[in-house]
Order: sequence, then C-alpha cells, then structure tokens
Amino acid sequence: MVTGVRGTRVVAIVGALGMAIGLGGCAAKVTREDFSAEVARLREEVQTGDAQLGSRIDSTNQLVTDHTRRLDALDQELQAFRSEYNVSIERIRDRLKFNVPVHFEFSKSELREADRPVLDRFSEVVKEHYPGALVTVEGFTDPAGRAAYNQRLGQRRADAVKEYLASAGGFETAQVRSVSYGEARNRQVVPGAKGPGDVGLENRRVALVIDHAAIATDQLAMP
Repeated sequence: MVTGVRGTRVVAIVGALGMAIGLGGCAAKVTREDFSAEVARLREEVQTGDAQLGSRIDSTNQLVTDHTRRLDALDQELQAFRSEYNVSIERIRDRLKFNVPVHFEFSKSELREADRPVLDRFSEVVKEHYPGALVTVEGFTDPAGRAAYNQRLGQRRADAVKEYLASAGGFETAQVRSVSYGEARNRQVVPGAKGPGDVGLENRRVALVIDHAAIATDQLAMP
C-alpha cells in the first residue's frame, strides 16, 4: 500500500514537471538536468515520508498487539473471578456490573466476614486492569418494611462496602461512590422475597459497577 501511494505521488509530480517543460516555450526554460534534479529531490522526500509512515504503522501494530494481549489477560482474569466466587458480570453500555455474593442479615448493614474475600479479589482485578476507574457500589434491600427506611438501609449497606474498598482495598476515597436502590422491585433478585430470617437474603445485597470505557483506550495497565 505504501509503495502504491509513493508511486502515485511520484507520477503526479513527474506529470506536473513534464507539463512545466511542455509549456516552457513562453516561460523560463526548464532544462532536463533541472528536471532530473527536481525529480531526485522529490523522490527523496517521498522516501523519507514513507519511512516515517512505515514507522508509525509499525508502532500502531505493536500497540494493537499489546492491547490484544492485555484484553486476553483481562478475559482470563474475569473468567477465574466468575468461577472462584460465583460472580456474574454484565456489560451495560460503557460499564461492567459485577453481581457479587455479598449479602446482609435482615435489617443490618454490617459487612459479613465471609464476604470480605470476594471484595478483596474485586479490588485486585480493578487495580490491575482498571487503574483510576470510578467504582459505584449499589445497595439493595428486600421489600420488608417501609420504602423510605429501606432506601436509607440500602445506602448504609453501600457505604459499608465503599468504606471497606477504601480501607482494605486500597482505593482512593474519590474513586468509590455509593448509591441506594432500596427495595426497588425491578432490581430484586427474587421478587417479593423478604425476611426476617434467611428468606430474601438474595435481595439484601450490593452490586459493584465500574466504567469499562478503559477497554477501548490505552488506560489498561500493562501486565
């Protein structure tokens, strides 16, 4: 392709010079030596430009190769995360949503000890592959009780996970935010299931969302 572009440019330049010679009867005389010297100069310019273009193409190809390798590594990491902790991952527009098995006791917002390892693993994945990405912790409740109370309870649950990610996970405070969806029916895993007791545990949860626009850029960390 580069050779074709170069040839086209040279032909166009030579044609223009030839026209200048053909019209030279009424203008300053262009000698064949002048013509040859100008063609040689222009060829040299074209070759220099082609060399620079080739260097840029090589650099771009290398970036594509590196990017593909990093995406392959990320895919393997996410597959392992799914299998190890039974995590489901959804792509929602320009975000990745991690439905993690982090649940809460009825009417409680304290993080359970058994749920800390999955948050630790999540932190590792995000810091390795999405450095600097914004993480949103979404808090949910079951539908027992008043909606206003559940909205506040969902926020406390999201805040508890946010604080854990900032302290144990090593995230900057500004890098993690928290929101509550309370008992929103369209977000309940088991619609209508509620406590006390273990019933409705699936609804008493958090979800973790990150912006995955970094996948399409060079923001992914080098392994």
